[in-house]
Amino acid sequence: MGTNRPTNHLYYGDNLDVLRREIADASVDLIYLDPPFNSNASYNILFRAPDGAGTAAQVEAFHDSWHWNDAAADAFDQVARSGHAEAFQLLDSLRRFLGENDMLAYLAMMTIRLIELRRVLKPSGSLYLHCDPTAGHYLKLLLDGVFAPRAFRREIVWRSGWVSGFKSRTANWVRNHDTIFYYVRDPAADWTFNKQYVAHAAGYERRGGGANPLGKPIDDVWDDPALYSPNIKSFSVEKLGYPTQKPVALLERIIAASSRPGDLVLDPFCGCGTAVHAAQKLARRWTGIDVTHLAIALIEKRLHAAFPDARFTVEGTPRDLASAEDLARRDRYQFQWWVVFLIGAMPHGGRRKGADGGVDGLLYCRPDGRTVERALVSVKSGEQVGVAMVRELHAAMVRDRAIAGVFVTRAAPTEPMIREAAAVGRFASSATGRSYARLQILTLAELMAGKRPDLPHVDPDAAFRQAVREDRGGQGSLL
Repeated sequence: MGTNRPTNHLYYGDNLDVLRREIADASVDLIYLDPPFNSNASYNILFRAPDGAGTAAQVEAFHDSWHWNDAAADAFDQVARSGHAEAFQLLDSLRRFLGENDMLAYLAMMTIRLIELRRVLKPSGSLYLHCDPTAGHYLKLLLDGVFAPRAFRREIVWRSGWVSGFKSRTANWVRNHDTIFYYVRDPAADWTFNKQYVAHAAGYERRGGGANPLGKPIDDVWDDPALYSPNIKSFSVEKLGYPTQKPVALLERIIAASSRPGDLVLDPFCGCGTAVHAAQKLARRWTGIDVTHLAIALIEKRLHAAFPDARFTVEGTPRDLASAEDLARRDRYQFQWWVVFLIGAMPHGGRRKGADGGVDGLLYCRPDGRTVERALVSVKSGEQVGVAMVRELHAAMVRDRAIAGVFVTRAAPTEPMIREAAAVGRFASSATGRSYARLQILTLAELMAGKRPDLPHVDPDAAFRQAVREDRGGQGSLL
């Protein structure tokens, strides 16, 4: 490994595969994970509509649902073969209690990953697992089975925000908190814990004097408004539109308490990247893993906006034509998202197809140098394409009054497709003094060779909510 290689890494892929392939034994100082909660809900990410075309666009970030199938049965068998007898006994008991259902599928998936997370944690390391009441009681048992009951340190209650609006309509006690389970790798080791304090209230005087100048020690109920979810605060400058986004202050508290500058922080379900953001800000090394290109692209944008000089690698995304074609064969939706971000567009439509005319992305440009106009992006991952697909994109352009369309195809376009695209015509840009094809066809091979849509003044950040630039985190570009 070269001496100039960054120490911070962002991985696209299944975190179980990445942990086994990339993360060495006893190499991580702190793990924070905010895994799916098995809530059986879809979570959408919101994007702005910078051309004034209407309300913010929504794209499904992930569907938090699990099912007992071959993959779940395989995860269960891996736990059985792992050598962690206590963890398997608990999981097997849960199978007898719950049956082979969706909850057991979720718990099997989590157990085998907790085993790997314990493996990569240093003896002095700590783990914080963020969950809600859906499966938290089961996860606590499994954590005891993987780490041992004596490794448990605290159950932290995080109040997520104010009680108002739709929350108050429930015919029950209003649920307004998540739980964070705090464990250490080895309770007999010298594990890292830096006690945290909050300032005393103005005018505070301790009876008899001798007030701690550091302030009041923080307990295990975290109800500070500064730690409320950015999605609760309509005025929050942190809000990126990601549905399960946590506040930076929450992760700063955890990282400051259970690591030191230069330590390695791992988030294996990194979502929109709050943990790696906080780690960068506090001068820790970090590794983040996520299974969607949507999350990886958002984290890249977030880190570049907040820390323009941050150095990190992005691993697992296609680097050549062969790996791009492999992604197209394995998962066409992830391939579509990867292409959309590669050309500087915003995803559109998610996994649902219908009357959108096959539109997978929106690309924003400024033909006159000022006014934002839309170009529609259609991505085809299959081995067969035809002229009807070009006509479909053109019809969508007419319907949506888009100034241009970009047709990205893995397969080589046919001559009728090329003629059909040319017949759509051209438009002029007063800002550049040039004209541009209204419907452009790009092949995957051309993209991998560096070709991009030929449009005037493309703004790849127009639809994204920008992270606020931070003053700290000088770990010094994306490789």
